Order: sequence, then C-alpha cells, then structure tokens
Amino acid sequence: KEADSERFSALLVLLLLWLHSFQRLAECLCTSVFSNGVIHIVQYCFGLGYYVAVGSTVLCQVPTNVRNGKGLSVQIFWYHIIGIVMYVWASLHQHRCLVILANLRKSKSGEVLSLNHSIPFGDWFERVSCPHYFAELLIYISMAITFGFHNVTWWFVVMYVFFNQTLAAVLCHEFYQEKFTSYPKHRKAFIPFIF
Repeated sequence: KEADSERFSALLVLLLLWLHSFQRLAECLCTSVFSNGVIHIVQYCFGLGYYVAVGSTVLCQVPTNVRNGKGLSVQIFWYHIIGIVMYVWASLHQHRCLVILANLRKSKSGEVLSLNHSIPFGDWFERVSCPHYFAELLIYISMAITFGFHNVTWWFVVMYVFFNQTLAAVLCHEFYQEKFTSYPKHRKAFIPFIF
C-alpha cells in the first residue's frame, strides 16, 4: 500500500509539474509583457535543462511497471488533497500577480503602452515585492506535500527553488527601492512579514 501511494504521488506530481510548465508557457506567450532586455544563452539553456531535469527527478520515483501502465492502484490520501489544493491556490495567486505586472504596461484595451517599470499594487503585492516568486516556492512545496512530505530528492528541488527565488526577489526588491522613492516601506522582498 505504501509503495502504491508513492507511485500515485509521483504520477500526481508529474501531472502538476506538466500543468505548471504549461501555465508558465501560456503566461509567457499570452500574459506577460517583457522589456527589451535579453537573457544570456547559457541562462536560456539552463532554464530548459532545469525543466527536463526536474521532470526526470519525478519520473525516477516511478517504478518501470507503473511507467508502462501496469500495477498501480489508486488510493487518495489526505496529503494528495492538501497538496493539490495548495497547488491550485498558489497557481491562481501567481497568475493574478503576473496579470497585475502585465497590466502596468498595458491600456485597458490590452495594448502595450510602455515597457517602463511601475510600482505594482493589489493581491500579494500589498505585502511583498515579488509575490509571483513566493507563489513559485509555494507551488514546489505543494508538490512536496503531494509526495507525502517524505521524498528527500524533491526537498532538494524545493531548496533550490527557495534560494533561486530568494535571490531574484531580493535583487528585484532592491531595484524597486532604488528606483522609486515612494516605494512602500512595509513591503518585504519575498515572504510576507518575514523578509
């Protein structure tokens, strides 16, 4: 039973990871308004490689007979439900925050007016400078919960996401503070009420 639970958890996490990747792609293509800046080819390749490696990390948790569609009995546990609910909640907030950022550069009709930076307000922006990064961390934690908390390999992925998103959030927070003298003083960089 425990082995079946682990296999089912891995398949659920694969599904969540696929949904997350699809959502991020759709937001990049249809929602976000990017500035004229470019990323280095190494960063681009690392990003692509990261998603392949993360998917492979999850797939390695699924025995061969289940990958072939044999030997899996589905039994839903409390941590599956909590993980999926948290995933949906964090994904919705991440999307809302990305829409808020995109709308800073668009007119009400959706036409891009400017590529300049502005101070975002609304949703989790009231507490932190980079709530979309915080939501990203919560999404990966939700997958760890879906695994039933005990998948050590996935916790290493969560730690990587934590440090990566923390660094990006702190740099972004410092940029906002330097660029805008009226930037809200109570906002933290990454995690509400903490830092």
